[in-house]
Amino acid sequence: MKFSQFFRSAIAAGVVAAASLGAAAAAHAADLLDTVKERGTLIVGVEGTYPPFNFVDAKTGELDGFDIDVSKLVAERLGVKVQFVKTEWSAILAGLTSGKFDVIVNQVGITPERQKTFDFSVPYVASSPQLILRKNDESGYASFADLKGKKLGVSQGSNYEALAKAQEGVEVKSYPGAPEYLSDLVSRRVDAALNDQLMTAYLVKTSNIPIKGGAIVGEPKFNGIPFRKGNPQFEAAINKALQDSFADGEFAKISNKWFGIDVSQVRKPE
Repeated sequence: MKFSQFFRSAIAAGVVAAASLGAAAAAHAADLLDTVKERGTLIVGVEGTYPPFNFVDAKTGELDGFDIDVSKLVAERLGVKVQFVKTEWSAILAGLTSGKFDVIVNQVGITPERQKTFDFSVPYVASSPQLILRKNDESGYASFADLKGKKLGVSQGSNYEALAKAQEGVEVKSYPGAPEYLSDLVSRRVDAALNDQLMTAYLVKTSNIPIKGGAIVGEPKFNGIPFRKGNPQFEAAINKALQDSFADGEFAKISNKWFGIDVSQVRKPE
């Protein structure tokens, strides 16, 4: 064989070998579960400014909240520790894309648009818009239609402000936050208020003012834990961690701690 022919054959063989190695490496690329297990830590993105879901405890200086407890539960069942990375909501999805953290545990809604970019765990929260009423209110408001000609308090700039303003005949009053509209509700300056079902449960449990949850006035939204696509072993492991905790009651304990209700019986939308 001439040298030139040998050289060409050698190059061809090298290309084939490199391609084979590349294919093998791709086939054995580490699933996120392998990465997390090897590291010994699940890195979780949270806002840290969203009580009762996640916030910095003023006394301890540590992160606390429902999502913090859920993160610790999942990490424990994966057999690893948990590390939190505080990130503003506006940048949190981009942070997941760039690998700043492994998952987000921050009430991320499962939507078709987000599912194009990320995979999600099974839902761990299902919640709907809910009216908030004075504790002794016997008006029986069952829908927005019953609030025509009435005053409805909402948080300014929230999804619920937009929902309320879309209702014909309802007078919407916007407030900086829940303390302000709850004060006006108790003082009868508004007839009802509107918030997320879980937040309503939290407010009823912690506000120490005479209020109660009223009618559900919208379709449920499902929240899950997003992570980068292409990690089937991690997906199976995180789903098992959540589903086992639903079954054995540990998730219910966390839910009751923060909201006084059990939100573990969530189901994936059809």
